[in-house]
Amino acid sequence: MTTRVAARPCKGAQGRVCRRIPWLALVAACYVAAQLALAAPHLGLGWDETVYLSQVDPRNPAAYFSAPRSRGISFLAAPVLAVTGSTPVLRTVLALLSAAALYAAYRVWRPLLGPARTALAALLFAGLWATMLYGPQAMPNLWVALSAVAAVGWFLRAHRPGASRGVLLGLGGAVAAATLFRFSDGVWLAAPLLAACGIVPAWRRPALALAIAGGLAVGGAQWIAEAYVRWGGIGARLHASSATEGGMGLHWAGGDAWRSLNGPLLCRPCTVPLTHPELTLWWLALPVLALTACVVALCAGRAAETVLPASCAAALSVPYLVLIGYSAPRFLLPVYALLALPVATLAGRTVRAVRPVPARAAVAGVLAALLVVHLTVQYTVLQERHADARATTDRYRAVADDLRRLGLHPPCLVTGSHSQPIGYYAGCASADVSGNNRNTTEAALLRRAATEPTAALAKTRSGPPGYAQAWTAHRLRGTGYTAYLP
Repeated sequence: MTTRVAARPCKGAQGRVCRRIPWLALVAACYVAAQLALAAPHLGLGWDETVYLSQVDPRNPAAYFSAPRSRGISFLAAPVLAVTGSTPVLRTVLALLSAAALYAAYRVWRPLLGPARTALAALLFAGLWATMLYGPQAMPNLWVALSAVAAVGWFLRAHRPGASRGVLLGLGGAVAAATLFRFSDGVWLAAPLLAACGIVPAWRRPALALAIAGGLAVGGAQWIAEAYVRWGGIGARLHASSATEGGMGLHWAGGDAWRSLNGPLLCRPCTVPLTHPELTLWWLALPVLALTACVVALCAGRAAETVLPASCAAALSVPYLVLIGYSAPRFLLPVYALLALPVATLAGRTVRAVRPVPARAAVAGVLAALLVVHLTVQYTVLQERHADARATTDRYRAVADDLRRLGLHPPCLVTGSHSQPIGYYAGCASADVSGNNRNTTEAALLRRAATEPTAALAKTRSGPPGYAQAWTAHRLRGTGYTAYLP
């Protein structure tokens, strides 16, 4: 493999105009505008967000933090929560930060791909409905995705003539960020990069491997320390993580990922039927396009900037396609962010390969039309998923309001169905005696209920939990929940 700079997508006077237009900055600006206009308004906090935010929110008790989680997104949101508990302010800050991170991550690639292809790759990723929906949310997957893009770019730039120590620092910092946001994803990102250091003779540099390993160690230090403090070691935490995920092992989840591509936001268990298969064509074509890009790059002798991001994307897809038995659209955001690079490169090479100029313009027009259709599809799905997410968070807020009317005020305790997000909205602690978030026993729960206001939540049709059979039922109309108070 070589790391030669890809051919410029435009030459002459047209090329000078192309380089003068800040395409990547325009993509980032459009991304933040789309978030603030389409994704952020009126969107409350989801279940996972309340868990991450409660760890650093001085206004609420910390919810149970399960073994698979990492605290990077909590650290990112902490400065905002130290100043205000306003969800719109948090959404706005995260939208601005995610757009800045999009620009910074793909900016690393501009010397490798050129300005136009880099901006196209950023647009392909930013235009996905999941990228827009999760940009202003306190969730880790998008931040892992952008960290991975930056890490692979810095890795390739480290081999260019005259590369400075800052490139190695960028590589280590990007790997550290990905690991801090999600420990397991950081490991899956570092693995192919370290393998490349051993496989490619030109990349066998100790400094490069040390930068990757150092970033992995720095980013994973907090997760490892917490493993020993709370679970008794790394192995015990990994075992607890596997149990929380439903048993890590060989589970083909590709069908789940396909069926849930356009929703629901969490498909567990993933028994939903496939709807609107025509809206999933881009997903089915993505691996074909990426593989084609790799073949073309190998034939052209410029494989590094195409094959490496595709290899890292394949590695990052492993835990979500073959190791867990459920899916969520956000899981594969790092894969999409990396594969956008070879797809953009393939598009640029396709246009440049066409002769004469009128035919090239026609091909470019067809590709642009396909891009417009793709973005329109993503906008349509975004509207539906945003409505679903808003309905869910509105229901959490309504239940919390009803609990306050029933007399629950901090310090208080919420247990039962969806106790974590509802407890956060109510300003109460949360606890569960069963399920993935089990953090107490019935005996301990009853002792606590005797000393502070407590509510056990259950879906109205399911009846009370066993420990709350004698508690008073209060049906929360319009929410589907019943609250049981001792």
